[in-house]
Amino acid sequence: MFNIVLVEPQIPPNTGTIGRLCVNLDATLHLIKPLGFDIDDKAVKRAGLDYWDKLDLVVWDDFDTFLKAHPIDDHTHLATTKTDHIYFDAEFKRGDYILFGSETKGIDERVLLDNPSRCITIPMGGAGRSLNLGVSVGIVTYEALRQNYDGFEKITIKNRLKES
Repeated sequence: MFNIVLVEPQIPPNTGTIGRLCVNLDATLHLIKPLGFDIDDKAVKRAGLDYWDKLDLVVWDDFDTFLKAHPIDDHTHLATTKTDHIYFDAEFKRGDYILFGSETKGIDERVLLDNPSRCITIPMGGAGRSLNLGVSVGIVTYEALRQNYDGFEKITIKNRLKES
């Protein structure tokens, strides 16, 4: 459905949580090295629960290698705090690549400056600088899903309960 790309993630539970989200949305998770943890880290798998073995996972040696294979184009969205383009104004299509930078550095500023029309942000009020990576991925990815909902099974409490 979508391609979620984490550029140099550093915190294992964030990546595990995002992996679980990807499994539930039939999305591919791309991890770009260097990673701040071992992919087999217990914290990654604990956050991903028993979903990790079902994850469509691609690991890239570095950002340049990823960009050579998937150049930034109209199917790319760069999540950053350094733009005023709100994510819900973006047009998402199935198969799009949604990139998120590391928890401490974000996406390389040169990439953002070269592609301002592809940058999106989550509006925030208050004094915080940014949201947790797992929360950010969930917010943006579910907006992408909302825009492409046709054919996605509707899950409600009613159809999860045994009808009597």
